[in-house]
Amino acid sequence: MTTETTAAPETTTTSGNLVTTPITSVLVANRGEIARRVFATCRRRGIATVAVHSDADSAGLHVQDADAAVHLPGNAPGETYLRSDLVIEAAKRAGADAIHPGYGFLSENADFAQAVIDAGLTWIGPNPDAIRVMGSKIASKEAMREAGVPVLEQLEPDAITEADLPVLVKASAGGGGRGMRVVRSLADLPGAVESASAEAASAFGDATVFCERYLESGHHVEVQVLADRHGTVWALGERECSLQRRHQKVIEEAPSPLVERVGPQMRERLLEAGRNAASAVGYVGAGTVEFLATEDGSFYFLEMNTRLQVEHPVTECVTGRDLVALQIDVAEGRPLIGEEPTMQGWSIEARIYAEDPADGWTPQTGTVAAFDVPGVETEFGLPSEHGLRLDSGVAAGSVVSTHYDAMLAKVISFAPTRAEAARALTTALRGTRLHGVRTNRDLLVATLSHPEVLEGTANTGFYEAHGPAELTEGSGLAPDLGALVAALADAAAERSALGHLAGISSGFRNVGDGLFRSRTYVAGDDEVSVAYRFVRSGLEVETPPVGAEEVGLVEHAADRVVLVLDGVRRAFDVSRHPVAGQDEPAVAIDSALGSVELRTAPRFVDPSAQAPEGALVAPMPGAVVRIAVEVGDTVTAGQPLMWLEAMKMEHAISAPADGVVSEITVSLGQQVEQGTALAVVDSGEDESDGQEESA
Repeated sequence: MTTETTAAPETTTTSGNLVTTPITSVLVANRGEIARRVFATCRRRGIATVAVHSDADSAGLHVQDADAAVHLPGNAPGETYLRSDLVIEAAKRAGADAIHPGYGFLSENADFAQAVIDAGLTWIGPNPDAIRVMGSKIASKEAMREAGVPVLEQLEPDAITEADLPVLVKASAGGGGRGMRVVRSLADLPGAVESASAEAASAFGDATVFCERYLESGHHVEVQVLADRHGTVWALGERECSLQRRHQKVIEEAPSPLVERVGPQMRERLLEAGRNAASAVGYVGAGTVEFLATEDGSFYFLEMNTRLQVEHPVTECVTGRDLVALQIDVAEGRPLIGEEPTMQGWSIEARIYAEDPADGWTPQTGTVAAFDVPGVETEFGLPSEHGLRLDSGVAAGSVVSTHYDAMLAKVISFAPTRAEAARALTTALRGTRLHGVRTNRDLLVATLSHPEVLEGTANTGFYEAHGPAELTEGSGLAPDLGALVAALADAAAERSALGHLAGISSGFRNVGDGLFRSRTYVAGDDEVSVAYRFVRSGLEVETPPVGAEEVGLVEHAADRVVLVLDGVRRAFDVSRHPVAGQDEPAVAIDSALGSVELRTAPRFVDPSAQAPEGALVAPMPGAVVRIAVEVGDTVTAGQPLMWLEAMKMEHAISAPADGVVSEITVSLGQQVEQGTALAVVDSGEDESDGQEESA
């Protein structure tokens, strides 16, 4: 496979003079992983790079990667990455002659694209008119209907009946799962429309939403298109992105397992629909036409993303084409030369998010203490043959804040077959060292190991049918085994420190003292205690880890513990990193059995740090964007009381039980930290009745 493009050289063509606009310096109007991805191609092409960054991103990897960087004061996207005037001014100040928008932020903003062109800069993206049509899901569906592309019927909210349910409320602008709500009850429809509209306005500056029939178990299949200014339109195969949570993709692959099952006729119809969609709006550049498909091979137009997709690496792997390089070629005015690329082999991408899947996919923040993916052949490029690719926006020391998307990195496998690609990706993720921030890594491993996923039959309802708790049960390193390893490593570290201080040997003594030593750790929200002692025969554990009747000790040091579990030797690597607000560091353990991160349980709890009874606390740092109740209101269990905005998504905070709101401790627009008490719901139960209230 090769990363070379097929653009024509800057000479005359057989049809006359070819006018091109060479690009010498590119500003990427974005951040994180996608900015780094564009910079990588620019470096290979000998093109200078310019980054822009907010206050929070001043030490970001994309800033370090760029040849030059311009500061955009502030943190909120609305005052930084969404300020088109500041971005264009930054390009001029840094001497960039072109702007690449990446994805998200201003990437599908037609006014921004036009402003870039009007400023005399080269816009590395689609023509503004096409963005404008496709940027409105309402207008785009009408255009597709006229072009003969199958579409789902649009429904007016006021006209929806029980027979139409379930329906999907969807923002007309933008994407990424924002401004989308599934409605299964007519009573929930007004609130869903209001909530989706508010989120769409915040994320895209356009509150327009619409409704359409919601297919519970469809497949998300999309076609990568690329068109030049000379009338050539390519469809570079299809991708399947059915594994989604909260309407955001988690795992993507090319080709599509559904299309492979249905047969080549479906692929032909899909690719033709993709070309027709692009041609219908005079599209120029790279874009993705998204469809919702069913098991019988039928498909319906969802939307067109007029930008590079997050999942573009899988298409790059199976076609051998650098899509960013081709974007640059098209922007310079060069034609696409040669045959339309076809797919060879199989590629699967997994997105690593800073989130807690078991807690409603709650975003997580913090500092990345360690990040290492084993076996990576290339970063932001194509494997030379088959192998692993990593596209990452973070490294050890990176700070994950509430201001931006929760995606940290993408791990991409490329292999001759789907089974080999899935196995390689699973192995890489299982062996990944990733600590300091809670992520969905274990869920990705469990997902890629699930029979439905391995068979290629999983659809968009997969995570509703198989919850994170079910999928990850028994995955990763068992907390009780991790606690034993942590205790032995901590004991070795303390013994070593004591030995150095006293000037004596810190060697192991094979003369037991008869006393069990107990240590307690916290894994997630659960406490795990372990008791052990050294005896003449070696190590004795009061309660062996689940599934291990016999435990033997081979060696234990501060950074490595080797045990024999029921006759099988296992090695565990141990590292430590500080935790904000805690005196003791977290203990991270990695092994072939998986990983686990533990915190030392505090010996004493500060009463002032405990929330009052009945309090709703913030599950993550964020801004209070809506408050739906007042003091004195009667509420029911599960009723949303307020919403926090974090990592570009809204998160509802619901009443834990029936009761009366006795206190609201925050105000609209207030930024809160994780654990902050937001409101208090008085359940009204008489504490003298002898019944314990659940936490």
